[in-house]
Amino acid sequence: MAGNLQQGRLIGVGTGPGDPELLTLKAMRALAEADVVAHFAKRSSIGNARAIVDSHMRPGVVELPLHYPVTVEIDKDHDDYKAQILDFYERSAALVAGHLAEGRTVAVLSEGDPFFYGSYMHLHVRLAHSFPTEVIPGVTAMSGCWSSTGQPIVQGDDVLSVLPGTLGEQELARRLADTDAAVIMKVGRNLPKIRRALQQTGKLEGALYVERGTMANGGWMRLADKADDRAPYFSIVLVAGWSKRPTVTASGVVL
Repeated sequence: MAGNLQQGRLIGVGTGPGDPELLTLKAMRALAEADVVAHFAKRSSIGNARAIVDSHMRPGVVELPLHYPVTVEIDKDHDDYKAQILDFYERSAALVAGHLAEGRTVAVLSEGDPFFYGSYMHLHVRLAHSFPTEVIPGVTAMSGCWSSTGQPIVQGDDVLSVLPGTLGEQELARRLADTDAAVIMKVGRNLPKIRRALQQTGKLEGALYVERGTMANGGWMRLADKADDRAPYFSIVLVAGWSKRPTVTASGVVL
């Protein structure tokens, strides 16, 4: 907690990976208390986080959509992209701060967990030192995905690496070679590169591709069986550890 208690309250709300039933009781409580609900989205979209909480939105609550000025139109390392995104987060923080200064409670939605690759954290670092703040964790996309596949991911002394698919191919391969299990986020148009890095490290055969995990239109398959390289932004590649796990044969024998 920080700031003047007479001011409004900022709440970062993790909404989970997609299935509305994975929304926590604490997140639902925050939505019931909020005067303003802010949510990030592409232009002309309400965004997945807002869609997840739709049935829990209180009548009369003020909505504050925060639309990204760019997404994939410009390379993330280009100066124009960096300038536009920095300005967007500054303006978004100012909009939220305006409500907080008026004494309103603002819930900022974040798909998955707010502090795990979430846009909320860009508001948090700008505002938490000035206003009372609470962060409500959410079920992460990766745990939702490995649960939906029924695939245990790590056990014992296994090391798990979480890798953004935006890394260069050789860096991906280096890190995959040095871990027991991996979760590769931000797949999208990076899938061909991810596939090559897995092939280089001998991990392609065991990799699972999960698309829109826990969502009604989601699904998964072995990446090696996927015939094309098309993937939406909300997709993940899983490489399980626990190499010595028991194997049960069709006759029920444990090997």
